[in-house]
Amino acid sequence: QLQLVESGGGLVQPGGYLKLSCLVSGLTLEYYSVGWFRRAPGKEREGVSCMSTLDGTTYYGDSVQGRFTISRDKAKNTVYLDMNNLKFEEPGLYYCAAATWPKAPGAAIATTEAEYRYWGQGTQVTVSS
Repeated sequence: QLQLVESGGGLVQPGGYLKLSCLVSGLTLEYYSVGWFRRAPGKEREGVSCMSTLDGTTYYGDSVQGRFTISRDKAKNTVYLDMNNLKFEEPGLYYCAAATWPKAPGAAIATTEAEYRYWGQGTQVTVSS
């Protein structure tokens, strides 16, 4: 039903900036939350940032709070992740994901991997000097 394609990854120096994009196509009205997840070497995939398409509620992982920003251009069906002041410990494969119903009662945002049904192939981010 949905296809997600990430772009914008690449090589960046510590302290640098990258902007990731996720183009969502298909039945875009069917998802209630979008998110960015990261899989780093030797670690489980973790939620970086998520956003509810219902009320705009956002979530940020503790390690990226204040440095990363998630946004969405509804007209372009595109989700963005602005990443500022990247750290050595933040390289990895970044995935864009979309969550569809059913959702948890009373919740407008999905923040865990299990809640997301549709995933992109990921875009690689490398942090190196």
